[in-house]
Amino acid sequence: MNQDQKKKIIIFASGAGSNAQKIIQYFKEKNTAKVVLVVCNKRGAGVVEIAKNENIPVLFIEKNKFNETGYLQEIKKYQPDLVVLAGFLWKVPPILIHHFPHQIVNIHPALLPAYGGKGMYGSAVHTAVVAAKEKESGITIHFVDEKYDHGETIFQAKCFLNENESAESLAVKIHQLEHEYFAKTIEKLLTEKT
Repeated sequence: MNQDQKKKIIIFASGAGSNAQKIIQYFKEKNTAKVVLVVCNKRGAGVVEIAKNENIPVLFIEKNKFNETGYLQEIKKYQPDLVVLAGFLWKVPPILIHHFPHQIVNIHPALLPAYGGKGMYGSAVHTAVVAAKEKESGITIHFVDEKYDHGETIFQAKCFLNENESAESLAVKIHQLEHEYFAKTIEKLLTEKT
């Protein structure tokens, strides 16, 4: 498949970028799609370094402008087939959701609808799951709509908690699931779109 026929992915990320790295790597090997842009709201984030190393342009965004315009004009230039939130902590504004219906996906570190909503991300989720003495947790990959962690579920994978599970040990299990399934699920979505 030549470069022009590859599906285009834009990744939004706020942090270290381990999921972004896995997705970039996965599609370099698969040749079906490519990451054309990384959008980031923190200049010092690890994902910026990953993008530089992979020669992927980075768009830095500022909150007021993001909420007002969604940086729609800048993003449209890249003609994304899919926008992927990989550890992106801001709520996506309606202008982007309306312009890219069923084209924005997020990964959440719990089995939605449980442990979702404002403020529920990263270790806050794992701490809540462990405190509730849940027997299982997992990941949810879902479409993004105008509410936090609310859009239609695309895929879930589960892991079991043992009796002395901590938020830290659960985080390791969840990361493994994210790294195993996120890129594969993105690929499935992209191939179903053709």
